[in-house]
Amino acid sequence: MYEAEVNQLVESEATLLPSIVEDFAQFSSKVQSRTVLPWGEHCTECNWPVCYTSCELYSPRLDGACRQFIDGAIRIDCARAINSYVLKIRFKQWGKLWTVGNLALVSTENARKREKANLTKGAFARSLPLPGGLKRRVLSKVNYVRRRAAEDAVPSAEPPDYFVVECYNPNPRTIALTLSVRLRHDKSVRPFQTAVHVREGFTRAQVAFSEIRRAVDLEKPFEVEIVPNDCDGTVLYFGLVDFVKMVPAVNAPVPRDVTRKWKCIVWDLDHTLWNGILIEDGPDKIRIRQEVVDFIKETDRRGILHSIASKNNPEHALNVLRAAGLDEYFLHPQISWQPKSQSIARIAQLLNIGIDTLAFVDDQPFEREEVRSALPQVCVIDIAEFRTLPERSECQVPVTEESKQRRQMYLQQQHRNTVLETFNGDYKAFLKECNIQLSITALSPDNLERVYELAQRTNQMNFSGNRYPRERLEQLCRSADHGTFVLKCSDRFGSYGIVGFAVIDVREPRLIDSMFSCRIQGKRIEHSFFAYLIEKYVGRGTADFFANYRKTPKNEAAGKVFDDLGFETAGESDGLLSLLLRKGREVPREGIVTITEMTGEVV
Repeated sequence: MYEAEVNQLVESEATLLPSIVEDFAQFSSKVQSRTVLPWGEHCTECNWPVCYTSCELYSPRLDGACRQFIDGAIRIDCARAINSYVLKIRFKQWGKLWTVGNLALVSTENARKREKANLTKGAFARSLPLPGGLKRRVLSKVNYVRRRAAEDAVPSAEPPDYFVVECYNPNPRTIALTLSVRLRHDKSVRPFQTAVHVREGFTRAQVAFSEIRRAVDLEKPFEVEIVPNDCDGTVLYFGLVDFVKMVPAVNAPVPRDVTRKWKCIVWDLDHTLWNGILIEDGPDKIRIRQEVVDFIKETDRRGILHSIASKNNPEHALNVLRAAGLDEYFLHPQISWQPKSQSIARIAQLLNIGIDTLAFVDDQPFEREEVRSALPQVCVIDIAEFRTLPERSECQVPVTEESKQRRQMYLQQQHRNTVLETFNGDYKAFLKECNIQLSITALSPDNLERVYELAQRTNQMNFSGNRYPRERLEQLCRSADHGTFVLKCSDRFGSYGIVGFAVIDVREPRLIDSMFSCRIQGKRIEHSFFAYLIEKYVGRGTADFFANYRKTPKNEAAGKVFDDLGFETAGESDGLLSLLLRKGREVPREGIVTITEMTGEVV
């Protein structure tokens, strides 16, 4: 719902490419209910009401408010879109989409009726034959009544699943939108914020409601805004921009969560981890910042790793950390005089995690900008913003037994690598001597929280890119049409904990989802597990076996497992490959991994 009473321009659906119309239309059948938020144009630098007389950029609308969209919000009637229209918006430099928020979900049919009523009221209000001043007051009153009704709406008993932003970007560049959800009457509380990167073409971003709720108390009055970055005069087309409840369906594709969790936080030392400069003040005069240490220990318990990128003498810096009992918390610290971007890239390589899952904290603007320029995927943070870190959504991950042991597991991996370097023989022979044990059980309430965490964090060995919400996992627990597999791994060096999750549609059979922790990458565990699944469901090649695979730059290397096992491409839909292992194809058994089912049977 938008400010129809001050936006009278309408364009034909023919102004959109048929493929884009189809993109806007295809979500309608997947939404059960949605909010009808009263979106309007607003200013990022608003100083109402003084700005109406003091701002040289003030451009009055029909109701006297300031016009922030060039030509206003232009409606494109699109009957198949979920809200029956698309808004064409050309942003001014300070323009943003803004609305009061609520969690009052209504059926998609009733939502369409409200949208239609809003358009009718808007057209009627615009057509009233009133003097200029009186008409402005009437239009302003219509806007106020609509907004107040939305703010006072009673939340639904069931919470939404996602906040959805549908956007068509006709520009030949990616545009970053900042989505913010904040309390209306307490600006001191840090808002929920996330970036939505809108590439050329159509984008549908789905932000998990659970992530927003962790950051903001949505039982209090709140507001939502979408700010385009560097978009003066840029045209974007918006469809659905609301909270939604999805149609329950176990087989539906799992929307992706755009909120990236941090896997590792990299810290500077001087004036960051401690107050003072080690090389100038000496170890006796510097003071460890206890609040930073407390944060490191808490996030370590959540399974977030920590490392160091510091320009310092490595021996002296490590001595200070040892004396403070903190050296054990930092994996692969990079303490040298090289650029910090190089140090951070090396940390990501040694931990075998994506560079976009790292955050970097430093007090120096130069160092932050050097990292930001060389590694734009890294989240760069000023230590002055430290007090906001504990509440950031990137840190909100569940605490499980696995997360508490994650740092120890990485230390065990370092030991494995040391042994491998001195091993005389080929790599597969080394793996056989590691005595790798894989135990398999079904998804259950006992392991659901760890599987949820795995699904949110796994990137390099996630073969679908899906991010399973808890509700979907609970559905799978009850589904008779699906087999679920939770993988726990150990070897002679120690336990990896739960490292994998897979879902089989037993009716085809088809591997519809599979994901593994990067800790087991290169250990042939995925090869052994897939071979186990094939034998379990089709025996010794008596039937075809299918698998879903969405190839990405992150999982492409791990995806070679399908080639190794003899899969071929049978089809493709929206980037999702359907792979086929033809019956009679022999699957190699390498004898590297011992698999034990929950019944205790060794496979």
